[in-house]
Order: sequence, then C-alpha cells, then structure tokens
Amino acid sequence: MQLNLDCARLLALLTVLAASLAQAAPANAVPAFAAQTGQPCQMCHVGGFGPQLTVFGRNFKLHGYTQRATPFSIPLSAMVEASYVRTTKAQAAPPAPDFARNDNVALDQASLFFAGGFGEHLGAFVQATYDGVARAFSWDNLDVRATTTTQLAGHDVVVGASLNNAPGVQDAWNTLPAWGFPYSGSSLAPAPATTPLIDGALAQTSLGLTGYAWIDSSLYLEGGAYGSPGATSLARLGADPTSPGDISGLAPYGRIAFQKMMGNAALEVGAFGVDASIHPGLDRSTGFLDRYTDLGVDASYEAPLAHGDIFAVNARYTHERQALQATCALAIEGRPGGCGHSHLDEMTADVSYYWHGWLGATLAGFDTTGSANPVIYAGNRTFRPDSTGVMLQLDATPFGGRPQPARRANLRVGLQYTAYTRFDGAGVNFDGAGTRASDNNTFRVFTWLAF
Repeated sequence: MQLNLDCARLLALLTVLAASLAQAAPANAVPAFAAQTGQPCQMCHVGGFGPQLTVFGRNFKLHGYTQRATPFSIPLSAMVEASYVRTTKAQAAPPAPDFARNDNVALDQASLFFAGGFGEHLGAFVQATYDGVARAFSWDNLDVRATTTTQLAGHDVVVGASLNNAPGVQDAWNTLPAWGFPYSGSSLAPAPATTPLIDGALAQTSLGLTGYAWIDSSLYLEGGAYGSPGATSLARLGADPTSPGDISGLAPYGRIAFQKMMGNAALEVGAFGVDASIHPGLDRSTGFLDRYTDLGVDASYEAPLAHGDIFAVNARYTHERQALQATCALAIEGRPGGCGHSHLDEMTADVSYYWHGWLGATLAGFDTTGSANPVIYAGNRTFRPDSTGVMLQLDATPFGGRPQPARRANLRVGLQYTAYTRFDGAGVNFDGAGTRASDNNTFRVFTWLAF
C-alpha cells in the first residue's frame, strides 16, 4: 500500500496535533475567584490549587461563577508555569525549535484570565495564553455562563447555559479530559500520538452552546452542540483551523452525572458522549468525512478528612468508533475500502491524597488500545495505537489554605515522573528504529504561579 504525498502530510499533521494535544494539559487556578468569594483557594480546589474542584467549587461553577462576598473585585488574574524536562533517552530530534533533544528548561505558558461573576445570573471564565515553547499567543479556555435557580415539581433546579470552546471544558468534575489529571504538563515531553477526539482535539477549534439542569445538587443533565468557527477567525485567534479540520454541521454533545453526598464525601457516576463528522485538514476533495463517535462513563470520589486532609479518586473509560473514510481516501488514492473503520478504548484513573490540604501525592494510570490500521498508524511498527503507563506526581501548595495578600497569589511546585510500558503500539522497537517505550519515561520539575 502506497501513501500519496498529501496523505502523508495529513497523517504527519494529525500525529503532531495529537501529540501536542495530549501534552496540552489544563492548567488553571484563578485568584480572581478567590478574591470575589472571599474564600481561600483550598475552598474550591483540592490541594489549594486548580483545577481539581471540591464540592464547593463544583457548585460555584454550576451557579455560573456568581457567588460573591464583596460588592466588587477585579475580574483579572494571571498565571505563569515553567518546568525542567528530562527523558530517559534523548529524543530522536529536538521536540521544538530552539530546544535540545533532552534536558530542557522552558516557560511552558503564561496566561491572562478574565474571570468573575456579574450580577446574579452571568459569569465568565476566559483565558488567553502565550505558549513559551511554540512562542505564540492564542485564545485558550472559554466558558461564559448564564444561570438562574427555580423550583420544578418541588425540586431545586439550577438552569444554565454555557458558551464554550471545547467539549467538556464546562464540566464540573475532573474526570473528563478537559480538566482531568495531569493538571500540568509540558509539550516538550514525548506523548502517545493517539487519543480519542474528546481528549482535546476540538479544544479552541470549536465553539459550542450547551444547556444544563442541576437538580437538587445531585442530578446533572446537559445537552448541546459544537460547530467550527471560520478558518480565518481561528487563525486570528492563534488556533490552527486545519487541526483536525472543520466540523460538518454540528456535533451533538451530551452529559449526565449523579452526585451522592455521603457525610462530607461526594460520590459521582456519569456518562458523556460527542459525535463529530469532520473534513480532515479542511480537505473536501474526496467527498467523504471522518466521523468520530465518543461514548464514555466516569466516576469520582472525594472525601475531606481530619486536619484538612483530602482523598480523591477520578476514573474514566471512553470508547471511540471511527469511520475515517476521508483520511483513508486521501491515503489510498480515493479508495477508502475497509481502512476507515477503527476503534479506540481509553481508560484513565488517578488517586490523590493531600496532607493538611497542601502537600499532595497523585498516582495515575492510563491505557489506550485500538484496532490495527496500517494507514492511520503507518508510523507505528505494529500499526496499533496502544500506549500504557503510569504517572506519579508530588507537589506542594504552601499558600492554598492560608490568608493571602488580598487572596491574589498562589504557588504550586511539583515533581512528575511518567513511565511507559507501551508507546504507540509496542513496548520495544515501537517505531521500527529500536526505540523502547521506556526510553520516553519522563522526569519533570515544575513551578506554577497564579496571581
């Protein structure tokens, strides 16, 4: 089977995109909200630093960021994150221009936030980011909300709408990819090339409107749809409109979650899904589309303990059905054949413990498997997407639970170690060049300042 040049470029683009998205970990802690609510960061966030939300933080978000303890607060914050990254074996090529094959120090990102509640019904969380590795500005997370509370058949209901730019970024639990662990990462570290579409491929390249109901602080129901802004608009916002391409029509999104309080502890179980048909790379020449159907289930448990300690668990399973007729038609000269039908299964779980609410340890596992495909995974020796590994993070947030100057500064420092047993299809010689999965094991030291 011979790949034509355009398809080779497309697959390379998708590979780079997937890798970059896999590393584009969410990283948001917003002291503007702490100043608005008059609460320490620890009140809303596990470990005193975002984005992992406590029950209080989830309610704050679902009520549209409107809770306020002061008549006025400045709705602006900023964040700076930097890290040192070392892999077991130097990467085959520098991970980005002007960086070395190993032992890199970088400003990962610097962000400015517009975050606050405005009256009783409106709130916003808007982020713009400078990527210190790509040396580029772009829009980042967007979540603008309108909410109200009412009574329906004797039940307390929060009714809301969210205008946002990534499926799941509006979610209040840290099980979905948009706010899942790890909460901090570097694009200089190697990462598996393949993840489900909902793991970030539509982040900042789509715009969606969803409506939700939060019933008796227990049952969450949400539905909506996402579309693609114009290519020119996305380019002006610093996003690449060709990655992964534009959505044909609208992509429906759904979410259900049930949260049960057991004393101070909260148990949540839920499900989610998105269905998107995409013109890959904006290419319409084949007359086909790539269709991704992601369906998943998730669960979380969070238990505050004595002395400010907190124990938390998050887990997610996603099944993705792929019908990639457009990509395969580009690859094999207009004859998609059976190449287009594939699937992915992804499982992630993390468990964390924070001592006195500020000194934390998190252990996470991840596993992605899928059907073999010599076209889609042409760069993998086994033609499979499989990757498996674990991550351990130790971090400290010394000011998260303490009175801060006007609640306007917070700091987290941490160590991460990621170990792979499989990477892009195999544990040994996954790329046909003799590289082992463990060669990509990564040690990272990071600092994360929000103010």
